[in-house]
Amino acid sequence: MRRAFSGALAMRGIVLRPGTSAWTRQLYSTPVKQINCQRRFLSSNGWKLKWSYVCGVSDTPLLGTTLGSLLKQRAEQIPDREAMVFTGPRVRKTFSTLYEEANRLAAGLLALGLKPKDKVAIWGPNSAEWLLTMYAAAMAGIVLVTVNPYVKARELKFQLEKVRCKALIASDKFGDLDYHETLLQVIPDLSAETPGKLTSDRLPDLKTIVLMGSEKKNGTFRFDDVMDFGGSNEKCTIQSLQDKIQFDDVLNIIYTSGTTGSPKAATVSHHAAINNSYLAGLRMDYHKHRTRLCTPVPLDHIFALSLAAVMMVTHGATSVFPPAPFNAEATLRAVQDEKCTSLYGVPSMFIDMVNHRDCKKFDLSTLYTGIVGGSTIPEEILRRVVKDLNLKHITTAYGATETAPISFQSMIGDSVEQRATTVGIVHDHCEAKLVDESGSVVRVGETGEICVRGYCVTHGYWGDDDKTGEVITKDRWYHSGDVGILRADGYLQIVGRMTDLIIRGGENIYPKEVEEFIFLHPKVKAVQVVGVPHYRLGEQVCAFIILKDSVSASEAEIQDYCRKHIAKFKVPSIVKFVDSFPLNPVGKPVKYKMRELAIEMLKL
Repeated sequence: MRRAFSGALAMRGIVLRPGTSAWTRQLYSTPVKQINCQRRFLSSNGWKLKWSYVCGVSDTPLLGTTLGSLLKQRAEQIPDREAMVFTGPRVRKTFSTLYEEANRLAAGLLALGLKPKDKVAIWGPNSAEWLLTMYAAAMAGIVLVTVNPYVKARELKFQLEKVRCKALIASDKFGDLDYHETLLQVIPDLSAETPGKLTSDRLPDLKTIVLMGSEKKNGTFRFDDVMDFGGSNEKCTIQSLQDKIQFDDVLNIIYTSGTTGSPKAATVSHHAAINNSYLAGLRMDYHKHRTRLCTPVPLDHIFALSLAAVMMVTHGATSVFPPAPFNAEATLRAVQDEKCTSLYGVPSMFIDMVNHRDCKKFDLSTLYTGIVGGSTIPEEILRRVVKDLNLKHITTAYGATETAPISFQSMIGDSVEQRATTVGIVHDHCEAKLVDESGSVVRVGETGEICVRGYCVTHGYWGDDDKTGEVITKDRWYHSGDVGILRADGYLQIVGRMTDLIIRGGENIYPKEVEEFIFLHPKVKAVQVVGVPHYRLGEQVCAFIILKDSVSASEAEIQDYCRKHIAKFKVPSIVKFVDSFPLNPVGKPVKYKMRELAIEMLKL
């Protein structure tokens, strides 16, 4: 019996030394799901947490590989399985096709004069060309810089200049946006330039612009033409590079949202993106199912890049992308037509889907899991997501661009209450702590800034040691700026941003707490709370509210409702009813814009 037990452990890569305690042997003989349950309570302080520190103990080893190597592996293992599907217009590529085309494009990039470590920007909405560029760049050892598809000329110039991009690959159009017209604002003489030999004083490092689409524009190459630029020498070079590219090399540079000051260029390594994707997939049982995941989140954001684009090779998943920008009906139709098993999104996307008039007419029976991230989701909405979208095991998650992205995630089997009120437990191979203003770890149940350490933490902000030093300490703790509460069972509650904290007459008010209460009002569809200036109190509470269809409410009605149930100082002094919130490209409400709007409206 002992031999059989030892053999079973050896198959899982676990070797127990002679004299191992009975408890340890019992732990490792327990099914994996139970092991995870036991680990929730295990900490350096005993079975029940006393201090706000947790460590993601795991017997699952990290993957020491690169994106190009994983793509080759999948192309050999499951060549005919679909890797990607775009539903508008419909494009399908198998793993073998993706690998072959990524090789061709990678060789084409070398033929343009690009070298490993050079930076190439990708600018446009979700598309097959976007994904193909990401994998081709990874295979060529080139760093892909993701640019938000909505940026204007000034922002584009800043982001290309910041990291000294050598090339830009861009869509031709997106809605009413004409990318070539925007490029002419940045490089007025573009049409007179020789493709591949740009000489712009404004962007001296930029030499090459490649445009997607069928039309040839002066000064640029066509994407389809670059696919055929590489010859036998370049193709051989790409193959030889696969043994030289290291998993700690930078895979992507992703600009943060820049809610305070200029956007920062966060670096993401192959190692961070691959392992975060792999471990997140394990939390959702992707290793047990043939996964077809639907992702309406934009690829320029770390959410979709790591957890959908990279998930294709870490779990052999098929990533399905509805048309951009997000549309609830198109997403629901994509889930139905492509028989998706998993669905990603931010709370506002799920709110739109469950409130869509035809939601219950779509066949969503294949769904079982997914991720809701970006911000916390109200419990009422999560219950509707579980019921109406058939997402019985959807997970809630917490993270940041700087952590590639997930550091906390709920578990399959967690209750709706756990998933609605927390973001789960710490990810495997990650450490997390909550600290006060002095940097000391706070007790369990107390509020503190969330800090994360581990493989997932960014190498830093490109070319900005000062900003890197502001958020990453010498001992590699990333300070998120988010405020949370760690429960005794290891589950993390998000309270808000440190910068969102409202200080009214000396009283600290966390907007999320007020938002969650107001959301319970039967007429309220969505709510955002911000602090606005007050001559005497310093700040006062302002609530922006979107009402449900065909109902009306007054400021006094909302205030009276609040006074009956929450502390007086938390009651909004100002209530504004709006049709929508200002959102960032991922769909997250942008509080500083609401604050600016309130100040302007109220002449504060």
